[in-house]
Amino acid sequence: MALASYRQDNQTFVGVVDGDYFAPLPGVSRIDSDTNVEELLTAEPDDSRRVKRTEVELLPPSWAPQKVFCVGLNYNEHIAETGRDLPTYPVLFPKYASSLIAADRPIPVPAESAQVDYEAELAVIIGRGGRRISQEEALEHVLGYTVANDVTMRDYQYKTHQWLQGKAWDAATPLGPHLVLPHEVDLDHAAIRTTIDGEIVQDSDLSKLIFDIPKLISVISEFTSLAPGDIILTGTPGGVGFRRDPQLFLTPGMHVTVEVAGVGRIESPVIAE
Repeated sequence: MALASYRQDNQTFVGVVDGDYFAPLPGVSRIDSDTNVEELLTAEPDDSRRVKRTEVELLPPSWAPQKVFCVGLNYNEHIAETGRDLPTYPVLFPKYASSLIAADRPIPVPAESAQVDYEAELAVIIGRGGRRISQEEALEHVLGYTVANDVTMRDYQYKTHQWLQGKAWDAATPLGPHLVLPHEVDLDHAAIRTTIDGEIVQDSDLSKLIFDIPKLISVISEFTSLAPGDIILTGTPGGVGFRRDPQLFLTPGMHVTVEVAGVGRIESPVIAE
């Protein structure tokens, strides 16, 4: 089962995905820190209120998280192309809810940046909150998985040793299109890739994560509490545009696809902001 978040007539809903239709879950308007996840998972979709996907506004699966954590340098090939040492502790940085856009929204290229880059990533959405979560229990806290494109303004990222200003750009991170429940997908060797205008530029699989999902949840929850709806972007494989020769950056008119096998696909036209 996959879940979608959407807006219709100024109201927000969470619904079960049924082909090109969404069937809303009664009493569930969003996935966030106030969501009763047990009620969400046991609610029966209201088929009498099914809506066609094209008739509603798609939202990121979790569009108002308390926290968005991102992981850098979590694939060996990406570390190799950056020339950095293998990390012994996850490289973490934040995004904000304002960074997120729905999977069907175009990626806007801001006038201020000439180095807008792509990063295909698996995103984890927390279902059961907690603090100091053990690796053995970590997956019990996962509500589901979705796809993210961690769009990065490299010229801003490298203005300082901190990456925030290049990573947390408003309305620039596609997330979605749906949330897939853990038992619906096998992530052990799931392919992850990016395609630009028909050319594959990133191609790897999730078995190559240096820090796996239980480790990331355990490390993050050691220093801060996780809440339902919080998001963890687990890192990108090699092939990012900044490290290619010649470099490859997103410009208006391009079309970018990022996908994780079994989880979903984000197809984004690139436009001028």
